Amino acid sequence: MADPSSYRPSPGQIPDSPGVYKFRDEHRRVIYVGKAKNLRQRVANYFQDLANLHPRTRSMVTTAASVEWTVVSTEVEALQLEYTWIKEFDPRFNVKYRDDKSYPYLAVTLNEEFPRVQVMRGAKKKGVRYFGPYGHAWAIRETVDLMLRVFPVRTCSAGVFKNAARTGRPCLLGYIDKCSAPCVGRVTPEEHRELAEDFCDFMAGRTGTYIRRLEKEMTQAAEEMEYERAARLRDDAVALKRAMEKSAVVLADATDADLIAVAEDELEAALQIFHVRGGRVRGQRGWVTDKVEAVDTAGLVEHALQQLYGEERGEAVPKEVLVPALPEDTEAVSQWLAERRGSQVSLRIPQRGDKKDLMETVQRNAQQALGLHKTKRASDLTTRSRALEEIAEALGLDAAPLRIECYDISHLQGDDVVASMVVFEDGLARKSEYRRFQIKGFEGQDDVRSMHEVIGRRFKRYLQEKERMGEWEQPPSATDPAATGPVPAPTGPVPAHPAASPADEIDPREDDGRPKRFAYPPQLVVVDGGQPQVAAAKRALDELGIDDIAVCGLAKRLEEVWLPDDDDPVVLPRSSEGLYLLQRVRDEAHRFAITYQRAKRAKRIRTSPLDDVAGLGETRKQALIKHFGSVKKLRQATIEEICEVPGIGRRTAESVAVALASAAPAAPAVNTATGEIMEEDDGGTS
Repeated sequence: MADPSSYRPSPGQIPDSPGVYKFRDEHRRVIYVGKAKNLRQRVANYFQDLANLHPRTRSMVTTAASVEWTVVSTEVEALQLEYTWIKEFDPRFNVKYRDDKSYPYLAVTLNEEFPRVQVMRGAKKKGVRYFGPYGHAWAIRETVDLMLRVFPVRTCSAGVFKNAARTGRPCLLGYIDKCSAPCVGRVTPEEHRELAEDFCDFMAGRTGTYIRRLEKEMTQAAEEMEYERAARLRDDAVALKRAMEKSAVVLADATDADLIAVAEDELEAALQIFHVRGGRVRGQRGWVTDKVEAVDTAGLVEHALQQLYGEERGEAVPKEVLVPALPEDTEAVSQWLAERRGSQVSLRIPQRGDKKDLMETVQRNAQQALGLHKTKRASDLTTRSRALEEIAEALGLDAAPLRIECYDISHLQGDDVVASMVVFEDGLARKSEYRRFQIKGFEGQDDVRSMHEVIGRRFKRYLQEKERMGEWEQPPSATDPAATGPVPAPTGPVPAHPAASPADEIDPREDDGRPKRFAYPPQLVVVDGGQPQVAAAKRALDELGIDDIAVCGLAKRLEEVWLPDDDDPVVLPRSSEGLYLLQRVRDEAHRFAITYQRAKRAKRIRTSPLDDVAGLGETRKQALIKHFGSVKKLRQATIEEICEVPGIGRRTAESVAVALASAAPAAPAVNTATGEIMEEDDGGTS
């Protein structure tokens, strides 16, 4: 943690004109970019007492090691330069807007004097009745537009409502009878609330009453020869029926059931429930829970049933409850449900038909809910900060590890051994700095030796890049805190990169004079594995003389955190945000390694005897396979049949026949149609 006073410039050296300023850390990375109308006033605010700064600002200034600025002519230029630099440097402490999809609900604000029907997103409010969620907002608006013919409830905003009340003139909807116009006193507050409650009842599924009432009134009006009124009532009934079709998924029969689906990982689970009444989906609920105990899908279903129906009675418990897995004591649970309903309840797994199809839809919603929850949890600043603090406390670190690197080994029974390095900064994935390693010095299932080699190679490159950066002339701002202006680019020839061995990591070159990615060390190294992998990583760092980087390992089976030289692991609570972050880092390293290993394996498996035919390019090879359907059928073909393929002459056909005849048939385990069937070994420990 740096002391801001160590790099604080003198106030007189900061210009009072518009400009853009950058904070850099000790590795010369830009960590924050800002603009100011008056640079002197703005920059000086960062160097006041740390206790007076916002926690995020305090974290930024204590992470930074220098500050510099660029003077511009106008604030517009400052705005443009700030945007350019943020896009170029992607500073970790700048706000980054990310797409956040939330499902829209149809809401009725019963907590207001004149309830309003509207589309709402985000957190639910007390006193508001919600229906949905819907996949698209336009679907809600179409449904509401149809229902306003029968239930002319207010839909206008507070501003429009007040303006109409002030002028005594309703809005357009009031003139076309799609609003009862309570703003100008056409209906009383009680009458308008009754309309809103009828609207809610219809949306809740009690539709038959209103449709029968409209049809009865229509018949009566026709008998009294009030044909215009009868026609309007007929159109109202048609509108309600269309609204029912738009707002629900229709099953083949009048099913009364609840469908429950579960999406889960090792730490969390999401449950989605669709309430089907009269063959239509009338509601949807969802929960996300931490798996604080060892529980399987059947156990999660049982807990969900308890929470759903623990306080429900009568018709609130449906005739059928469809689940992805039956509880361990199915008979007892079914009996408990029957007692609460007062009649028999069928608890089962759907096997076929419309109900199984609808269950698949519920399952997709559960998967999406879990993914959305993880995304929100990962993007929340407060949650990430707490996770980093928990990790620092559990591992005994002096400060929160702002940069975490995780390594994983992947191979297939000792073949195609690869490794991955993923980087998380401030709890977020930094995918531009991911790296992949090929391990060719040896083969076999020696994950410990592989981990030692990968860590050694990565941090050997770090030391080389650090030495190379030290050969550059230090910029003025690095040694003189009072220096102003942007940091000049290094002059003269850039030191050459160390030669890469054939087994070196895939690392794009940066020849523009900037430090390479391996020049940035992490505060914490995480390895996928237990005590042996951690010891190997620590030994590799010790051999390089690096003693200021913490190391830990995360073992899969019990999610234990292992530290070097400790006989017992650190066990974080299952609900810990720190454990959740470590698991995300580990899982991302595993995914990245497996993806690379599969690509290498697929490239090896896809080799064909046709590759040895001189002059046979990819286009003609594909034409041969397409014509005959497979290499096996091509091997059985005669030379004349091969010549029938467009672009294949007799000499080429003879070469193809010779190559296929001399090639041995593929082993059953290497099947280009079905792919490799052998189980993968990701190199982790249990």
